[in-house]
Order: sequence, then C-alpha cells, then structure tokens
Amino acid sequence: MSLLPRSRFPGERSLVAGIAIDALGSGMYVPFTLVFFQHVTKLPLPTIGLVLTVTGLLAMSALPIAGVAVDRFGAKRVQLSLYFIRGIGFALYPLAHGIPAFAVLALITAAGTRAFPAAQQARIAELVDGADRERMQALTRSLSNAGLGGGTLIASTLIALVGGSGYLLAAWLNAGSFLLAAVLAARTPASVRHVRDRADNRGGYRLVAKDRPFLVLTVANLLVALGYSSLSVLLPVFATDWLHLPEGLTGIAFVVNTVLCATLSVPVAALARRRFATRTRAAAFGAGLFTVAFLGQVLLGVVRPHNAAVLVTALVVGVVVATAGELVHGPSSGALSQAAAPAGLRGRYMASYQLSWSMAYVLAPTLFTTLLDVDGRLPWLLVAVTSAFGGLMLLRVEHRLPAEAVNTPRPPVAGKQPVTAA
Repeated sequence: MSLLPRSRFPGERSLVAGIAIDALGSGMYVPFTLVFFQHVTKLPLPTIGLVLTVTGLLAMSALPIAGVAVDRFGAKRVQLSLYFIRGIGFALYPLAHGIPAFAVLALITAAGTRAFPAAQQARIAELVDGADRERMQALTRSLSNAGLGGGTLIASTLIALVGGSGYLLAAWLNAGSFLLAAVLAARTPASVRHVRDRADNRGGYRLVAKDRPFLVLTVANLLVALGYSSLSVLLPVFATDWLHLPEGLTGIAFVVNTVLCATLSVPVAALARRRFATRTRAAAFGAGLFTVAFLGQVLLGVVRPHNAAVLVTALVVGVVVATAGELVHGPSSGALSQAAAPAGLRGRYMASYQLSWSMAYVLAPTLFTTLLDVDGRLPWLLVAVTSAFGGLMLLRVEHRLPAEAVNTPRPPVAGKQPVTAA
C-alpha cells in the first residue's frame, strides 16, 4: 500500500516526495540553526547571528526577482534552480571558515529559501485547480511537518552518536536532500497551461500594485501570519520566563503541533471545504481560532497557575486550538491566493503574497521580544488582535475578489485529470 495518495496529475508522487525530502533535510538544521552553523563554520555565535539576520533581510529582495523569473521561464525551471542553489550552498558551508565566505553562502541560501515558496506555489497552481488546490496545500503542509520532525530526529541521533561531527554530516545530508528533491521534481511534467499563460504577462508588478483586493488579501495574510510564528518564537520564552515552566516540558507543545499538522492537514482541509461556502470564510474561521487560542494564552498569563501539570495541559489545549486554526486557514488562504492571481502574472502575484509570510517571520522576533520585556501577555494580545483583524479583512474583501477564486470548489470527479504535457 502506497504512503502517498492517488495521483491527480502525472508526476504528483514525485513532486510531493521531493517536498517531503526537502523538509526532511531542513529538519536537520532548522531546530539547531545557530549551533549548527557554529559547528560547521567554526565562527563565533554573535557573528553567525548577525550574518544570518543581515543576509535574511537582504534575501527578501529575491522574492520579486523570483516572481519575474517564474512568469518568464515557468515555475518548474525556477523551482529546480532554487533546489540546486540551496543544495550547493549547504554543501559548501563546511568550507566557509571566514566571515566573507560564510556571508556569501548565507546570502545565496537565504535568497533561495525566501524565493522558493513563491516558485512552489506557482508550480502547484500550474498543475492543479479547483478543490485539488486545497488538497495540495494540505498535503504539502502535512509532508513538510512530517519531514521536519523526521529530520530533527535524524540530526539529534547523529549528534548523539558522533558528537560535533554530526552537524557536518547533517549539512551534507541537507544538501543531498535538496538535490534529490530536484531530481524528483524534474520528473513532474510541466502543464501546457503555463506555456499559454506566459504569453500574457505584460504589466508586471504595476498590475499587482493596482490590484487592491489582492493587496488587501496579502495584508490580511501578514496579520494572521504573525500568529504562525508564535509557537516557535513566543511560546518557549513565555512558558519558561513568564509561567516558570521547566524548559524540558515546553517541547511537548512542538510535538503536539507537528503530529497534528502531519496527520490531520488533509482531512481537516477536506472538512473545511465541505463546511464553508467560500475560501475567505474558511480562512477567516481559521484566523478566529487563532484569536481564541491567543486570548487563552493571555488568560493563562493572568491566572499563572503554579501546578506544572495544569500549566502543561492549558498550554497544550491552546496549541491544539491554534493548530486547528492553522489547519483550516493555511490550505484555504493558500488556494485563495493562487486562484485570485491572473495566470500570466502568477509568479509576481505569488511572490508578492509570499512577501507577507517573510515579513511576518522577520518582524515577529523583534515584536515579541520587545513586548515580552514589558509584559509577557502583551505579545499574545498583539497576535490575537492581528488575527482578528486579518479574519475581518478576509470577510470584507470577499465580494471584491473573483467569484471563481472565492467560492469553494466541489471535489474533482474521480479519474478526471488536468491536461499536461510530457
């Protein structure tokens, strides 16, 4: 019995297997980023942190460039190029013992990492439409979470077995994962639609800037996306510094989130598709669950129970509610952005939309740590408010977006596949 679902288009299994392998490699370094680079490059931690921050900000400029490249050359070529760029970057990290070499490689890999989601979203939009867009959004999220969890386990095992050399092995394995993912993605044929769509891509980012409903959609996503960062950035500090929970217990929240995302993404997306008449309402409902979960954390910060079991239970309940919001909002909002983008300018539209995710991830650490210094409950109040406003914006913009993008599509007829080219 196959672990992957029945294919809806030629090469689907290769594409999603590549996504899972990509996530597996990323999981080998994401949870240990600073320590990972310290062992691989031998540079001081403060230097590594500064270089990663600066290059991360500079790399955001790669998003609009990737958007233009997708519209000109097609999403498949850009996706494969970014896989190779990231793979080569990680393969060379062990040679970067000086600051200039490390900075160059960090900038290249960060640019590839920032640009990749836009290319991947455009690629998926080229290959599927209708209800399959939600399904692919949920499937990639599920495989990504499973891959990240598996990668973290592999890296932890390597480090436990061989010590510091495990980080070096993880770097090479991560590089190999990108290259293998590229080989698998290359087996998925390009849709004939992208060739036709590229003929009508005049206007560039000027048309994106004039598309006010899509800009509202993007700003709404920025507001909600801040909540996605709360689990990894805010929750550990809040739990240990404000609630005085032992550090070892905070990891339970990450395990719960990872397991739920890996196992329930596809069924929850299917349920949301049946229950909500429009994608905007489904995404807004997910944002509403975020608001409830974050207000619960504010309440927990007010009560501050001294019993560790009560604290862990309350935190896990909050994480479950927030994860439910993530599972409903993510596929619906992703499919909505794909469907709302004109086919000929999909690369630029996806790059603009992905910029909201990048900005949220860049802004979140500074916002959260600044507010934490004032009061541990303030950052939760902030993300509760931003999620609520983001959900309201989604509902308000619903009638201004194309009806075919907003309305929840019916599941595809069994056996029916989009036309593709070899």
